[in-house]
Amino acid sequence: MIDSHTHLDSCEPPNAELVAAAAREGVARILTVGMDAATNRSALQAAEDFPQVLTAVGRHPNHAEGFDDADLADLHALAAHPRCAAIGETGLDYFRDYAPRADQERAFHAQIELARATGKPLVIHTRAAEDDTVSTLKERAQGLEVVMHCFSMPDRLDECVAEGWWISFAGNVTYPKATDLADAAERVPDERLLVETDAPYLTPQPVRKERNQPAYVTHTARFVAERRGVAYEDLERLVDANAATLFGW
Repeated sequence: MIDSHTHLDSCEPPNAELVAAAAREGVARILTVGMDAATNRSALQAAEDFPQVLTAVGRHPNHAEGFDDADLADLHALAAHPRCAAIGETGLDYFRDYAPRADQERAFHAQIELARATGKPLVIHTRAAEDDTVSTLKERAQGLEVVMHCFSMPDRLDECVAEGWWISFAGNVTYPKATDLADAAERVPDERLLVETDAPYLTPQPVRKERNQPAYVTHTARFVAERRGVAYEDLERLVDANAATLFGW
């Protein structure tokens, strides 16, 4: 199993204990994600420390305040690291509005172009900003590999699939009230399906009281397999192959 997206926060980069726990559950590879200058570097350090780990570098919309040419130049330099496999998270977040929307847009547009320049996939965060996120991607991200991280737009699934974007489900797809997400997980074409943790948040239902970690992606995968009416082993092979194709593993 590949944990195709482990969200890195400033207090918990992947460490030996988490990597080992993941390995015991059959999670052989982890993509960890930076959100700003500091966590991008922590993520790359983890990728240097553990051969199982690759990194996405980016500027999360909640950390986009003041994004400028110097920030973009820093991302360009980090994206050249051999352990960097993707760009992001980037996108728009109107729910928190931690950063001015103009700054979020500037960072989003710049990272789309960085993904194009580097030929690396683009990992998207969107919250309460679906219309603007989708329209921006349609206008600016044609020809890129786009990952809709922690997929949250079940009513727009067909639209996203038609654009050729990857659909990645996090632990919240397992929640009893998330029936619309579970229905969407049934309908994603095999060739566009991913699962992820979004650790340390959105812990899957069977371990919901615990802090999320890469090992727990197997709970999400088992749930998605059941909803799709396939054996876990078949779902595991499918998402492993998809993540390997997407991130170059």
